[in-house]
Amino acid sequence: MPVIKDVLLQLLFALMPFVAYNIYYRKLTVNYSRNFIIVICSLCMLLSMTFASSVQSGLIFDVRYVIMFFGILFGGFLTGAILLVEFLIYRLYIGGSGMIDAIIILIFTFPLSVLLSFLYHRSKHKLWIIFIAGISFSVLPLLVLYITKPDYNMNYFVFNILAMPVHNSLGIWLLVTLFNKSVSDKELYLRYIQNEKAEAVNHVAASLAHEVRNPLTTVLGFLQLIKSGTFPQEKTERFLEISMEEIRRTEQILSEYLSISKPHLPFQQRIELTAQIKSVVELMISYANMSNVALSSDSPQSDLYISGSPAELKQLLVNFIKNAIEACKDVDNGMVSITVYEETDQVAVEIKDNGIGMTPEQLSRLGSIYYSTKMSGTGLGLTFSYQAIRAMNGSVSVRSSPRSGTVFLITLPRANLNP
Repeated sequence: MPVIKDVLLQLLFALMPFVAYNIYYRKLTVNYSRNFIIVICSLCMLLSMTFASSVQSGLIFDVRYVIMFFGILFGGFLTGAILLVEFLIYRLYIGGSGMIDAIIILIFTFPLSVLLSFLYHRSKHKLWIIFIAGISFSVLPLLVLYITKPDYNMNYFVFNILAMPVHNSLGIWLLVTLFNKSVSDKELYLRYIQNEKAEAVNHVAASLAHEVRNPLTTVLGFLQLIKSGTFPQEKTERFLEISMEEIRRTEQILSEYLSISKPHLPFQQRIELTAQIKSVVELMISYANMSNVALSSDSPQSDLYISGSPAELKQLLVNFIKNAIEACKDVDNGMVSITVYEETDQVAVEIKDNGIGMTPEQLSRLGSIYYSTKMSGTGLGLTFSYQAIRAMNGSVSVRSSPRSGTVFLITLPRANLNP
């Protein structure tokens, strides 16, 4: 029974590098280093030699060969040399009748560990290298002891044929296999992080292009109307004012993306919803005309106040209306209507179109990040809009069916009467 306890304790020391790696590097975005291998292997060797198995005074058995082979395998020759010096100093300190035998065994096992490590990194049959290492480190000590102390092997035959193979063969197989698996998983995780970063850059670029395209499309529409020269001076000046406002909004969007990494507090203020909707409708009327879609709005005469960011509210309204207009491009007599309903503690904005509609599967995924029903869409417009509405403590519902149009109902809480 004490022998089993000693063997299990030595296996625990052999698995310490694997355990320490998973604890220390679990949340780090780097893989293991040589310094880590040196430190953890030095500690494991020290502990395994301090609490070694022994059935005869002066002769100790531990997982030193497992640790040294592992250290050379993952830390290189320098790590092995450091472990060799540590072993020699500590074994001389421990002393005993087996000290000379231990040094003789090491004369064979250390160069063998270097050779097997070299072969391991260049061989496709790595399990065979591990098997050879385990068998070699089990047989060599017994062979040396058989030559130097022939009676010892026979007197403790059962211990020698059980403890040594378990220490070395099972220890090496478990440690190298488990550590390799952890390192491979970590490398996959690091590659995943790199891919995520690259994908995030692509998504930010797509999002930026999406957000900038809306005001630029509006400006293009008004410039085309101005170029036609069929409008009076007053109307042309109004077109120019709206175009300049959209250019300023584009500049604001670019500034927000440039400062996206800086923490900021959410900006909330009282907004008069009716005036904001009229402004957006006036903004989108040219885009609707270019798409041969009729755009109309109906709002109460009274002022309706909500709390939120004016820029975000305007952007989300533009996104919903623009999507509704685009849904009507390929239908006859395309029409989009915006209706505002006044309730006691909230307001509702209904955006209705008679466009191509959506299937139940499309409806279930609507608002999910990077999902779009359009071939050239990124899905970021509605994703942003849904998030902005939730930030204002509002909600969105949608009704739609193929070739029957779509109705979005945006519900927002009313702001307090006192600013």
